[in-house]
Amino acid sequence: MLEALGTGLLFGLSAGLAPGPLLALVIAQTLRFGAGHGVRVAVAPLLTDLPIIVGSILIVGSAASLDGVTAVVSLAGAVFVAALALDTWRTAPAGDAGGADGGGEAPRSWLRGVTVNLLSPHPYLFWLLVGAPTLVASAAASGPGAAALFVAGFYGSLVGSKVVLALLTSRAGRPAAGRGWALTMRVLALLLAVFAAGLLREALLTVLRAG
Repeated sequence: MLEALGTGLLFGLSAGLAPGPLLALVIAQTLRFGAGHGVRVAVAPLLTDLPIIVGSILIVGSAASLDGVTAVVSLAGAVFVAALALDTWRTAPAGDAGGADGGGEAPRSWLRGVTVNLLSPHPYLFWLLVGAPTLVASAAASGPGAAALFVAGFYGSLVGSKVVLALLTSRAGRPAAGRGWALTMRVLALLLAVFAAGLLREALLTVLRAG
């Protein structure tokens, strides 16, 4: 069960810190309207992802008995996580997402965060290719408690990292940067590469079992 929690924490932290539209919006809203609005954007996944998770579990669960489909999903997940690891390794500290004063414009932080997250492909790809298979495997191996810990770890670190970044941005007037950020992203990239290798191994073992 601790393994499921650790896996969720890792994926959530890497997703939370990796540059993307939601992270850029967290920074932009914080710089323009204050930390509270950045935090509102940061919690958007908690408002949007439940249908994505349920749909992904239903799709993966219905295909769990088909070795060919399982192998394809594992292989696709390996490619997706490997690409995420590469992007994480290459990423620079989050740049200025636009520090102009918001003036009289309405922040609409809740709406903007929810819209950006719903229209981003990343939650759909993650849950279909990585998250749902991990949930199904965790529940089968250690019971529903392990699956719950994976979800809790994932969203705790995903949302938490963005909230912390919003607070740091508000205090410093710019996103957190420097060697500490770069080192963190490199370590996360290496850990993600290990998980990608594990998914590739699972795909190969599934093919061998089917053969």
